[in-house]
Amino acid sequence: MSLVRHQVRYDWKTFWRSPSTIFFAVVLPIMFLVIFVTVFGNQRMELADGQLVSGATYYLPGIVTLGIVQTTFTNLTVSLTASRERGLLKRLRTTPLPTWTFMAGRIITSAVAAILLVVVLVAIGRIVYGVAVPTTTIAAGLLALVVGTFTFSALAFAVSAAIPSQDAAVPITNAITLPLYFISGIFIPQELIPNGVREFAQIFPVQRLYDAFLTVFDPATTGAGFEPVDLAIVAAWGVAATIIGTTTFRWAPRTS
Repeated sequence: MSLVRHQVRYDWKTFWRSPSTIFFAVVLPIMFLVIFVTVFGNQRMELADGQLVSGATYYLPGIVTLGIVQTTFTNLTVSLTASRERGLLKRLRTTPLPTWTFMAGRIITSAVAAILLVVVLVAIGRIVYGVAVPTTTIAAGLLALVVGTFTFSALAFAVSAAIPSQDAAVPITNAITLPLYFISGIFIPQELIPNGVREFAQIFPVQRLYDAFLTVFDPATTGAGFEPVDLAIVAAWGVAATIIGTTTFRWAPRTS
């Protein structure tokens, strides 16, 4: 555990010393929330089930989902690829540091950053736009946060193995995430998305995680607000990514 704490401290300092990481993982989600609510207004919007919520209440769960994906999947995929191609991971393998300690440090750092970002987003939604902070559904929100962090961190280790070079990391991650953001209703209101596209998006974890958070923040939600089917699908992606990542993850550079 002392090695894990040391690795987390190192990764945490590295995270906050990278301007590009701070922008894409922290600043960008906050900008999206402010821009969307400012441009599209805070008037009532209709969900897929017909429920009416304020614009900020609709967009906040989507931006929370986006923030989790950015701080875990996007950040980890890019940083792991860059470290591999610069030979850092290969040299790391020659040190006494256990492999699982290195992975735990990266995942814990991303998870803590995701939690802090969610807290900031919820605070902005509450203070600036009057979004109700979940009380009875807070446990469901925490579970969704844990499951989402695990899944998208695991996906980062799996996908990074297939990225051929450091220069290709950002374009490939954007090519994966941006279409999913659009078809999952994060950038576009769900009622404007064709039914066939919306059903197709439900295969992927972005849509499912967003639906789980939408239930958490929906004022009309009764009970604890858990979405077991959505979270089970998200977790299944994480388990599959873990299996793939442990067998395909590369420590040596792919390019000479």
